[in-house]
Amino acid sequence: MKVSLIQMNSQGDKAVNLAAAAALIEEAVAAEQPDLVVLPEYYAFLGDTPAEMQESAETFPDGSAYRLMSGLAKKLKVTIHAGSVAERDGNSFYNTTVVFGADGAEIARYRKIHLFDVEIPGGMVYRESDTVARGDEVVTYKVGEATVGCAICYDIRFPELFRKLADKGADVIVLPAAFTLMTGKDHWELLARARAVETQTWFLAVGQTGPHAGGKKWCWGHSMVIDPWGHVTAQCSDGVGFTAGRIDLSYSQKVRTNLPVSRHHVLA
Repeated sequence: MKVSLIQMNSQGDKAVNLAAAAALIEEAVAAEQPDLVVLPEYYAFLGDTPAEMQESAETFPDGSAYRLMSGLAKKLKVTIHAGSVAERDGNSFYNTTVVFGADGAEIARYRKIHLFDVEIPGGMVYRESDTVARGDEVVTYKVGEATVGCAICYDIRFPELFRKLADKGADVIVLPAAFTLMTGKDHWELLARARAVETQTWFLAVGQTGPHAGGKKWCWGHSMVIDPWGHVTAQCSDGVGFTAGRIDLSYSQKVRTNLPVSRHHVLA
């Protein structure tokens, strides 16, 4: 199984972002012929304020991002794990991943479970839960023989979710993100490799990179393919672009046989 990870620098113009995403997907598929393409969190719109994010939200299956990714998956005959977008459902908004199979049909939908709320005394206050509702489903889907699990950004800090994905048979776990520069430089690779090692899965961590919101916010990038032993096997540089990696499911089985962690898991 071959994967391509698309690293973007999305801004506050949805049409421009979607055009950039489409061009990168087309380029990656032409160059690498992957089975699975992954986009970062909020690939369609990464604005300055929560209100702007809500204004960009889509009601599925309508919406320009949904239709574009469905059409590209069908045209290119590839599965697209479409990062995440702001989804509107009634009066609620979600940070949502939609996955499209090679026929363009939706095969999975995951709403981010862990919301980033932080209040630093005398400093920054950011509460994602003020404007984004919490998902409550653990989601997997199939690409060929591989079972793929879904997570988004801040989820990476909560190993219980990844344990549940492993228990559901995940061979691969995908985490689109817009990890900040300050936390990313210290925690991004550390956490991603830890999640791969403890679940013995291939881990695809796919990030936004560079400045957005007029330079007020920065993302870390460094999108990675990590094997079940915790080795980084492919990684993007700092800029916009893509990287590709091969996922060997037989290696996953070898790691699980030689170090049978799942059989020793005794706490619910």
